[in-house]
Amino acid sequence: SILVVDDEADIRRLLMEILSEEGYQVSVAADAAEARKSWELLDPDLVLLDIWMPDTDGITLLRERAEKPGLRCPVVMMSGHGTVDTAVEATRLGAVDFIEKPLSLAKLLRTVENALGDARAGKPGAGRTLVPELIPPVGKSHLMRDLREKVQRVARHDTPVLITGESGTGREAFARYLHSLSTRAAEPLVNLVAGSLTDDNAATQLFGSENSSGAVPGCLEQAQGGALYINELQDLNPTAQRLLASALEQRSFTRVGGRDSVPLDVRFLSSAQPGFEKDFRKDLLAHLSIVKLRIPPLREYAEDVPELLRYYADKLVDAERLPFRRFDVGAQNRLRNYPWPGNIRDLKNLVHRLLILGGGTDITLKEIERELEIETPADEPLVKQDLLALPLREAREHFERAYLQQQLQLCDGKVGLLAKRVGMERTHLYRKLRSLGVDFRQSGDD
Repeated sequence: SILVVDDEADIRRLLMEILSEEGYQVSVAADAAEARKSWELLDPDLVLLDIWMPDTDGITLLRERAEKPGLRCPVVMMSGHGTVDTAVEATRLGAVDFIEKPLSLAKLLRTVENALGDARAGKPGAGRTLVPELIPPVGKSHLMRDLREKVQRVARHDTPVLITGESGTGREAFARYLHSLSTRAAEPLVNLVAGSLTDDNAATQLFGSENSSGAVPGCLEQAQGGALYINELQDLNPTAQRLLASALEQRSFTRVGGRDSVPLDVRFLSSAQPGFEKDFRKDLLAHLSIVKLRIPPLREYAEDVPELLRYYADKLVDAERLPFRRFDVGAQNRLRNYPWPGNIRDLKNLVHRLLILGGGTDITLKEIERELEIETPADEPLVKQDLLALPLREAREHFERAYLQQQLQLCDGKVGLLAKRVGMERTHLYRKLRSLGVDFRQSGDD
């Protein structure tokens, strides 16, 4: 017998039909109050429990049952999106698996069979290993599929990894995903914000300290056996670079005020903005960048934008109980062609804002245009400018100005070379540069 607990009538009806056809005796409950009664009266062999319900959420209900003498039956959680926090808490309380919505018939039946089979075999907790530690980064494009596969290959080794990408691309999410797939996944992943280290505190923060009262571990010691994630590596000051390079070279460190050397057993994951290497310590960079992963800006895999919009809308609806809204086709197409200067962070913030502000069930093109009215700063690179928001003439001028400025830099400011490069008559080019406000006299001469 199976008890289905879900506040959505369609889900309850669907599960009852499917599982009844498979020969199970199915009961349903619409909320926690009904679930408590049915759980006691029916003593089911399995419970399918929704995480998000209006009165009492599934985790709270599971906790109530866990505080009683034994769950007496396996529990499978259901949710629009599993998260690390809910997975950890649910498995701690005795849940054996997750089923993601929208429900897959094959996954549903396989999970039910496994849970009941383990219970009959006297292994009620066997399914806990099936709970995902971290949801892989979203996207079906070739670019994202290839990147996920590369992360999966790299994760198996202890090699230091440098993750580069523009701000907001999700570098930390990839670092956490990589760690979750590694042999060190059960050990800590310590997050070090590089800019937090100063000349005065770098040694203590990295190596820890020691005195007659005892030892205080630094971030290297906290990450022992696991991994240290250095966030925004380009912000690491020269003192911190020198200290870290020394520890990596010697594979050990000594706490401030201490005498004993502590062996270093840490995998290093770092993130940085593109092009930071010029002013960075070369020997340290060589240690930290044996493998390099480039996280692309969102504009390079724009075909994934509709899926990302749905993903974050569902996630925010689940996590913050916001009203459900969906992006219509016009809105999705407009956002696929938006340059996303802040990348994934911009997209998530936009979805969050639209859900909070509310409105109709559908998010329309008109609503999107209102949200995108704030112009991209004029000094942003052309690829980050939202030309679709401009009239044709203005968009053309933006493009021509950015194009000629970049070409002029490649020609070292020489207009004669520029004329040959862009295929324009020199006199006409001078007029064009003046009309666009491009100051060629400051960048060089012929």
